[in-house]
Amino acid sequence: MKRDLMRIGVSLPANLLNRFDEIISLRGYSSRSEGIRDAIRNYIVDYEWISQQKGDRVGTITLIFDHSQRGLVDELTDIEHDYSKLIESSLHVHLDEINCLEVILVRGESQDVKNIVEKMMALKGVKHVKLTTTSPGEGF
Repeated sequence: MKRDLMRIGVSLPANLLNRFDEIISLRGYSSRSEGIRDAIRNYIVDYEWISQQKGDRVGTITLIFDHSQRGLVDELTDIEHDYSKLIESSLHVHLDEINCLEVILVRGESQDVKNIVEKMMALKGVKHVKLTTTSPGEGF
């Protein structure tokens, strides 16, 4: 079976690429391309897992963002207000002069939870978003 490979160009900050190179070396990848392919496969699996969730979910949205990014805090606040019916509580921590950590406790329909996460992920200045959900446990 012949696999068609496509060449792409990606622009990354030097510190991100350097750290990625360190990790792929430690993990024994034969090339940077193989590490990127693996990262993309993991991204796809995560997306598909989130997309397959059904029904009522409880969980956390953890995000790290650059609070100095112009307009970002307002955009995040607007999203949180738009989805206020899902948000049970939130915690905001200043990690350093630039980075903030926010943990948001959510409860609601899985599609709504997925939507709020995807809107946050798409914002410029959001560096990391992690969604962890489970069933609320009714009937256990």
